[in-house]
Amino acid sequence: MESIQDKVKHAKFGAYLSIFTYLILTVFKLIYGYIFHSNALIADGLNNSTDIISSIAILIGLSISIKPADKIHNYGHYRAEFVASLLASFIMFAVSVQVLIDGITSFINDTHQVPNINASIIALISGIIMLIVSFINRRIAKKTSSTALKAASYDNLSDALVSFGAAIGIIGVSLGFNILDTIAALVIGLIIMKTSLGIFKESTITLTDGFDHDELQKMHQLVDSHKDVYHVKDIKARSHGMVTFIDVTVTVDPHLNVTESHYITEQIETILIDYYQNAETIVHIEPEY
Repeated sequence: MESIQDKVKHAKFGAYLSIFTYLILTVFKLIYGYIFHSNALIADGLNNSTDIISSIAILIGLSISIKPADKIHNYGHYRAEFVASLLASFIMFAVSVQVLIDGITSFINDTHQVPNINASIIALISGIIMLIVSFINRRIAKKTSSTALKAASYDNLSDALVSFGAAIGIIGVSLGFNILDTIAALVIGLIIMKTSLGIFKESTITLTDGFDHDELQKMHQLVDSHKDVYHVKDIKARSHGMVTFIDVTVTVDPHLNVTESHYITEQIETILIDYYQNAETIVHIEPEY
């Protein structure tokens, strides 16, 4: 089984990949957006600029998450990546508001610029690149169980769709629908906002000890399948990023001795760890009456 340190190392590669890609795309989109007079391409470039900050925040969060437990953080620093995701969502939301304000102002003032068709090529290439980055990061996130990198992969996918949308808007303008470029910029702003709210929701749910009900039911079934468990009295779980903490209370034969009861707890812990990989469990035994 891969260690937490190795998983974080792989997850950080995904963050570095995102930072490098976003940096290159931001420069190209902003430069060519102004050269080709494309509001949609400029908005897309601004979106990527916030993604640089978001990816850096995730990188810092991943680095902090592997710090060992101390007197204040008894459960370690694993949740640092969720704090990083939360900060990233705030940044993304602020930029989405700015993009929407600029788009609405352009619409009200009727200052629609006609972009060069070459801008659509930049947008299309960018979309393809971000699809590839999204695929790579999603695979790494699945392998490492990194929630932050999983969120980043969804952000990568959203950026790819944004770029394709920008290309459509630019092509539409070149066909004589001058307002389409501005409309595309507004749609991009809304997509950025939706993505930021999604990341915010997932981060806050986890930071407030929310946990997926279906996953909890799976845990319940796994523990209940043990032949010596009479009843799963209580089961709770909370996510700390790459580590899941699970608390279980089960009832067993009241005539078992301490050694036999302890052996059952070890078996339950093994079942859960085998299924969830990096998990820390506390199993409490009670007699069944």
